This record gives sequence, structure tokens and C-alpha cells, in this order.
Amino acid sequence: MSITNERKAELIAEFGANDKDSGSAAVQVAILTTRIVNLTEHMKTHKKDFGSRRGLLTMVGKRRHLLDYIRRRDEDAYKALIAKLGLRR
Repeated sequence: MSITNERKAELIAEFGANDKDSGSAAVQVAILTTRIVNLTEHMKTHKKDFGSRRGLLTMVGKRRHLLDYIRRRDEDAYKALIAKLGLRR
């Protein structure tokens, strides 16, 4: 459900401006996407886990808001980010 510190460091290095850039919107979207994928796999086996389902929907909404923010700021960066993460829309 959660991601390891090593995986988070990889995402920060890949999507951030530098190794300490964990707060930019692109890094937050990448981390949320990884957590969403992990939680989606959990939900496939535990269909009645409504607490986790609520957390999943919260993360999806947060990611959507961050993606909308990136899209408002820079359309090309938005398109590159969703292509790199393999997201639809």
C-alpha cells in the first residue's frame, strides 16, 4: 500500500528538479500514482475493504487536482507528465 523510501527517492530523482525536490506538483503526482497502483492491486483482492477504498478515492481526487494545476500552469509539461506516467486523459 505504501511505497518504500528507495522507490520514493527514485521518483524524486526522475521527476524533480533536484534530489531534494519532493514538493513539486510533478513529484507529488508521480508518488500518488505509485500509491494508487499499489492500492488498486490491494482492492482487487480485498473487495470489501471500504476504508482503503475511501483512501484510494481521496488520493485519486488529490492527483486530479494536482494534474489540473499543472495543466493550468504549463500544458506541455502536463502532456509530458501524463505520457510518462501512462495516465489517460
